[in-house]
Amino acid sequence: MRVADFLADKTISYETLLHPPAFTAQKRAKFLRLSGREVAKSVLLFGPREYLLAVLPATKHIDTGRLAEALGGAVRLADNEEVARIFWDCEWGVVPPFGSLYSLPTVLDDSLSPDTLMVFEANTHGEAIRMLCRDYERLVKPQRLRFSF
Repeated sequence: MRVADFLADKTISYETLLHPPAFTAQKRAKFLRLSGREVAKSVLLFGPREYLLAVLPATKHIDTGRLAEALGGAVRLADNEEVARIFWDCEWGVVPPFGSLYSLPTVLDDSLSPDTLMVFEANTHGEAIRMLCRDYERLVKPQRLRFSF
């Protein structure tokens, strides 16, 4: 299901932003003339028992040690083939932040305030969505953790 369709179905307020193809969250921020703190990136990980999605600001990095501690076992980045297999309905390399659409548990970095207007990629490298973090949390019900630096 396309992210925009999912949000419309849930009657969530959001804005679609079109931009030149951006293959990183920082590049998306540049194209949209936003601070990297306003752009969220989604990262597919393999955790102690299953795949999971981590969502954090574009300016931050995942502390896999801290995340492993919180989740009770080793955590690693998924490779490109794993990303393509799980997000089969997206352009190659796109990882949308809606783990619930893909039966993935989701963790949200504590540095993202519920009042933040967050921007993230949808299903393509040239389309972004802007919405309130609190609305995102209401839909996805992610686990809030401090796992970035």
